[in-house]
Amino acid sequence: MLQSNPNLKNGNLWSLVVLVLGALVVLAPLIVVFLTSFAPSGATPGIWPQKGWSLANYHEAWERGKFLLAFANSTLVAIAVTAFQIITSALAGYALARLKFWGRQAILLVILATLIIPFQLLVLPIFLVLKWGHMINTYWALILPTAVNGFGIFLLRQYFQTIPVELEEAAAIDGANRLQILWRVMLPLARPALVTLFLFTFIGEWNDLFKPLVFTTRPELRTVQLALAEFQEQFTNNWPLMMAAVTITTVPVVVLFLIGQKQFIRGIATTGMKN
Repeated sequence: MLQSNPNLKNGNLWSLVVLVLGALVVLAPLIVVFLTSFAPSGATPGIWPQKGWSLANYHEAWERGKFLLAFANSTLVAIAVTAFQIITSALAGYALARLKFWGRQAILLVILATLIIPFQLLVLPIFLVLKWGHMINTYWALILPTAVNGFGIFLLRQYFQTIPVELEEAAAIDGANRLQILWRVMLPLARPALVTLFLFTFIGEWNDLFKPLVFTTRPELRTVQLALAEFQEQFTNNWPLMMAAVTITTVPVVVLFLIGQKQFIRGIATTGMKN
């Protein structure tokens, strides 16, 4: 029988200790936020509530912040943008991965170049286009500017290239066209990449404050982050109430990530860098 290596065991132990310490450092601010949200109204932030636990802050924050409407708006915008990005990224990514046409590499380079351009630099032309189309202060102003994303196209293009071409050839022999191959063969196999794109896009849109701040002024179009910013302006000195509001807006994306983390890790790990 093979004997275990003590050095290997010690190495694994130290790696575990370092990872646990790193996790505690990263999670410490979140733990403070969560625990402070249960403290009595007006208390100072701390590791442990000094005067007992209470859920009153959550009820008060939900009512005063009018988060029900904000949650509905953010969910609608995030789902719409995510759906648009998955559709456009799947179509463009598949074309760049499998179709042979002139200028394909140049188009890919242009798409990659868009990743280094900050969205803030594009605000003025986007605003003018939205104003010309009479879409300011509408849901379209929050959806269309990010309906296409270069990262999603590149991610799916890379993942599609890891799928054997023989599977597509077999489907083509059975009479499937390009769209049928994409829908019935490629997308089911690309589920980890799709989940990764879904998580990145949904969480990014949920946490976005810039678009609602610039493209909307109507109160009925407030998103979660805009509602949270207005809430913080009103209750600057009430830390437990603010921490309750922060927790309310953070929990949905944390839960969503925990549900899809396995597919997310697999999507990142298996997305190659083939040319």
